[in-house]
Amino acid sequence: MCARARSAAVKARGTRHTRDVRITPAEVTDLHQVLADHSRYWGGRDLRSLHLLALVHEFGPTCLVARAEDGIHGYVMGFVTPTGTGYVHLVATRDDARGTGLGRRLYAEFAEAAQRHGARRLKAVTSVSNTGSIAFHRRLGFEAEVVADHHGPGRPMVVFRRPLPFTDR
Repeated sequence: MCARARSAAVKARGTRHTRDVRITPAEVTDLHQVLADHSRYWGGRDLRSLHLLALVHEFGPTCLVARAEDGIHGYVMGFVTPTGTGYVHLVATRDDARGTGLGRRLYAEFAEAAQRHGARRLKAVTSVSNTGSIAFHRRLGFEAEVVADHHGPGRPMVVFRRPLPFTDR
């Protein structure tokens, strides 16, 4: 497929997903569905242990799913810290929803929910090898810093930060 045709296909797919997807607070059953379809969101990376039911139970207003007739297209799990940080624990889009702007939309909805709960800034963390996440967060206006030993000795991580309000760039 040539670049122009690929671009048109992504644009058409993005229009369909944008129009048909509703972002709502997550429920426990949503988390079970996401875990059942884990590879559609994360490929070969096994991140099931990071999908904590406690986040949905205790921080429901800041755990969001993007749902359509054919299931959950994406989700964000996060919370607001006592110091006013809206922390994004996980954000993912399903394999057929990538490139549609849904990740940006999930972040914007999370930012609004976090702000309503007192957040003044956003924060997220990823591995230094996750180049896709690093590029995505930079496109959203996050500052990225590699923090040595963030996850223990010899385990650096990239820490993203940006102030609120979240404006679409």
